Amino acid sequence: MNPTYELDMTAFPWELTAMLEALRSEAAPEEAPEARQDAPLPNIDWNQFVKLVRHHRVYPQIRADSDGAGLIPSDVLQALSGDYRQNTWRMLRLSGELDRVSRSLADRGVRSLTLKGPALARQLYGDISLRTSKDLDILIPVGDLEKAEGLLQELGYRADGPIPRGLGDWKWKIHHVSFTNPATGIQVEVHWRLNGDIGKEPSFEALWRDRQACALSEGLYMPGDAHLFMYLVTHGARHGWFRLRWLADIDRMMRRSLDWGAIVPLLRRYHALDQASQAIVLSSALLHTPVPASMRRILERGRGRVLADRALGFIRDAVVLTTDPSAGEVSKAYKRYLFELKTTRQKWRYAISRLYPSFRDAKALPLPRPLYFLYFPLRPFVWLWRQVRQQT
Repeated sequence: MNPTYELDMTAFPWELTAMLEALRSEAAPEEAPEARQDAPLPNIDWNQFVKLVRHHRVYPQIRADSDGAGLIPSDVLQALSGDYRQNTWRMLRLSGELDRVSRSLADRGVRSLTLKGPALARQLYGDISLRTSKDLDILIPVGDLEKAEGLLQELGYRADGPIPRGLGDWKWKIHHVSFTNPATGIQVEVHWRLNGDIGKEPSFEALWRDRQACALSEGLYMPGDAHLFMYLVTHGARHGWFRLRWLADIDRMMRRSLDWGAIVPLLRRYHALDQASQAIVLSSALLHTPVPASMRRILERGRGRVLADRALGFIRDAVVLTTDPSAGEVSKAYKRYLFELKTTRQKWRYAISRLYPSFRDAKALPLPRPLYFLYFPLRPFVWLWRQVRQQT
């Protein structure tokens, strides 16, 4: 099947092109052989190929495709087998821990939804070993955060950092806190929002009403398909798709029977059509994902292709995106990309929100609670001071 949308990938290294070809073969083995690369790719540095596969966290999918569509030498596939086996054991451990934490939360009366991890692997790939995961992502109502903190401490977890509760803006400027179990090394991210910043998004109650049971374990729930798709495209867009693992998830989900009549209004309501369009254009161009007819008119009118071109550079250069100023040009490019990702309305809301005191201001200039009102007139000066400190 030919891709519906094309992007300029002439600057892609051969190693990345070979990896994409292998991913397409694994995702759609029913495609006719002539739809794939006809001739072996030249000048492949297979050591660099392995590095790229590991960077993009797609070695389970490529290892599962035993012949690599005839592209990948057997010794290279064998080199990826160790990664595949280690990931299988890790996903089994994460699955057991997800079940333990979720049941413990339920016993305390805390409802939870799992967002990615082994639950998503089971849901999309049918096998937890076919996707990688660094940690567990669990969404709860923000009002239950203190209960969850106490419970995780009882289960042996320690917070990776304090929640900056001082000014109250943490509820919408950040979206999760992380906990690590020093005995097992497993990390759990407790979310109260799907994404950070001030973007409009569904409430926990709306997500809970639309939940679906996950086949991984009885009593384990995930967002329904429409909300899950919106979360995956906004999450991937926010990270610039710098790991193709996230795009492989979109490809897998779009090859299922989705109710686009429910998905499109949801995307429009929460101003996520541009991110969805970007994901679909990228997935179509890179992984040959079929595009439903109901999305084609939206793609033609939206900013999907422009935003996809922006992310293409991050994918090509195999960078790990961060807003940390110490990353230099990578940080600057990423911040420009994140701003461009916003709609006009979101940009205005973002600009206005900069006038509101931040928990980072309270960290930089601690004041007694009765004097918190001073953060409003001091905001420009504290912000400038923080920028100078970051640069130095």
